[in-house]
Amino acid sequence: MRHSRSSLTPYLFISPWIVGFLAFTLGPLVFSLVMSFFDWPVTRAPSFIGLENYIKMFTADKQFYKSLWITFKFAAIFVPLNLAVALFLAMLLTQPVKGINFFRNVFYIPAVVSSVAVSIIWGWIFNSEYGVLNYLLSLLGIEGPKWLVDPKWAIVSVVIASAWGLGTMMLIFYTDIRGIPKDYYEAAAIDGATPLRQFFSITIPVITPTILFNLITSTITALQQLTLVLLLTKGGPLKSTYFYGLYVYSNAFKHHELGYASANAWFMFIIILALTGLIFRSSSAWVFYETEVKAKKKAGAKS
Repeated sequence: MRHSRSSLTPYLFISPWIVGFLAFTLGPLVFSLVMSFFDWPVTRAPSFIGLENYIKMFTADKQFYKSLWITFKFAAIFVPLNLAVALFLAMLLTQPVKGINFFRNVFYIPAVVSSVAVSIIWGWIFNSEYGVLNYLLSLLGIEGPKWLVDPKWAIVSVVIASAWGLGTMMLIFYTDIRGIPKDYYEAAAIDGATPLRQFFSITIPVITPTILFNLITSTITALQQLTLVLLLTKGGPLKSTYFYGLYVYSNAFKHHELGYASANAWFMFIIILALTGLIFRSSSAWVFYETEVKAKKKAGAKS
């Protein structure tokens, strides 16, 4: 009896998380899958229609493909830019500069600012009439574009505003870089390696697991972008920033087609799952795990 109680104690402590996961994550996920097979309007009773929502999505809805293409285009720009800038800032923060703690906090603060506040700030910055960015460009004799009005520049504006919250990724890079033993760099310097050579031969290989993690999370974030574009551009101009997340949101809460929106959401879930699997599959070719190298060295020594 005492043994059974002790074995149940850990489950008792994690029970709030289990209840929350079942009620707010797994439950809605399964329910949305069921909804995707129904015509589920808000004002009428739902009716089972099988795969019609999926057939309509692939054959009759042109906006589906347009929103998907816009989202992939955004992700292709956002993900590498986000990784590069976050890594660059993390490298800057590892330098022995006076007041580095102040800059670390400054770079991280935008990550904890709400998306609503970020959209208001960037809406003011990008305003073509009285915006700060165009004013600064005018001081250099450059006529700034109509950032949020011109379809060519609207998605660029969203990319810049989205990159504003890369503080968390930067902090993850910074923590990993600080954990690299200094002996590696000292040995490389003795061999005559330049700082640039040390960066590509030591820093990058050692932090590849962190790059993998940030690549996956950044890709998922890009494909699920909604709040910022909803508040900043509302999908315009001319639906040039009508992202897939906004497309699903509109189907659910503007057109009141909950079943169709659930089918849209599940298709994106499958895409994210497939992309994550491909990234993990490719990681064996470029991700460096120090424990695996040590195990190979031990195996080679024994043989």
